Amino acid sequence: MRSILFILCFPVCALADGFALLEGDQPLPRPEVIALTANQSLVFFEGGVSQYSVGGAYSYTYAGGGTAFGRYRIDPDGVICVDFRNGRHRCDQFVRSHGRVVMVTEDGQRFPVRP
Repeated sequence: MRSILFILCFPVCALADGFALLEGDQPLPRPEVIALTANQSLVFFEGGVSQYSVGGAYSYTYAGGGTAFGRYRIDPDGVICVDFRNGRHRCDQFVRSHGRVVMVTEDGQRFPVRP
């Protein structure tokens, strides 16, 4: 019975961890994600700005105004997850793609970071 449950659950579990990466995407390892984010502001081409505090505080300021606040952590595989104050949760993966750093969301959206 447990083996049947495992087989039924496996495809869902495998997809839950995955990010839709494109050919040529190279996920940044944890040390590079730390260097990229620690006490840094990342500006995206659509105008939003992510601010990562060394202590784990996070804020995202939208291009049109307004800011969302939360706390972030970087998992051993380099995936960065944010728990927002409003109860929402999101995980992202930073990749190097064709010479540019891109943030890939769990739902497949891609946000290039300005140099």
